[in-house]
Amino acid sequence: MVLEPVVKLSTVTRRFGEVTAVDELSFEVGRGETVALLGLNGAGKTTALELILGLQRPEVGAISVLGRSPGGAVASGGVGAMLQRGGLPEGARVAELVELVRGMYRRPLRLDESLALAGLERLARRRVDRLSAGQQQRVRLALALAGRPDLLLLDEPTAAMDAATRRSFWSRIAESAAERRGLLFATHRLEEAEEVADRVLMISAGRLVADGSASEVKRAAGGIAAVSFRAPGASLEVLERLPAVESVVIAGGRVSMRSGDLDRTVRALLASGTWVEDLEVESPRLEDALVKLSGEPEARE
Repeated sequence: MVLEPVVKLSTVTRRFGEVTAVDELSFEVGRGETVALLGLNGAGKTTALELILGLQRPEVGAISVLGRSPGGAVASGGVGAMLQRGGLPEGARVAELVELVRGMYRRPLRLDESLALAGLERLARRRVDRLSAGQQQRVRLALALAGRPDLLLLDEPTAAMDAATRRSFWSRIAESAAERRGLLFATHRLEEAEEVADRVLMISAGRLVADGSASEVKRAAGGIAAVSFRAPGASLEVLERLPAVESVVIAGGRVSMRSGDLDRTVRALLASGTWVEDLEVESPRLEDALVKLSGEPEARE
């Protein structure tokens, strides 16, 4: 099914002096779609988000957000954002701040809805400067959602959160996405991209180098999977001759193999007559795909 695009970049380029931060970048985000924007430090992720928000202007190319210019979409209240930079006013209480932001929109969520989506009900009367870093991120999420946006942009949203808070945060985001809200988020936590995103966009030096599901991106990068097992008396020569095997190590009575096609390798292993027990499989990692597709990064953000 083709989704209505809420974001569309067409051959967009943004330069800062001699540095090209975004280089002929093209992609779309569909309504109701959750998309992760990945890249090494300096790849251009933050610049891309700022272009979508109208905080930067491209030298070349076109950007459409909710069928409008970025500035028009933001002014209409259709876009909510959590950026890496941006403080909260000292002394303000959580509910007061969310209520203030709600008043700037034509069709906002109710205050209790905004607080509930961000898990802030018990913190509503707390001063924001007395919250933990993770709790402050939840306040920023409530502010981003207060206007009932059709598009939500998040830049490293869980950077200050512990594991339990991150899990709760993404659960809240899933509730929001159920309303067919488009979501584009940049993150260095690749496990989040695999667990949360419908699609993964990888950029390097401002260019798009991969677009697809996490599994598709790993396959496209030629990801190497690993398998380990116990095989008493196994012949190293036989194991090394198995199809698609990249390397074999036998240590402490355990065999570790890396393979470019794990299904073929394991089928051939079992057919070889080798006695195998305690077999464990490690799938290709998104991190390996990112490093392989990115090459050497430069400071571009």
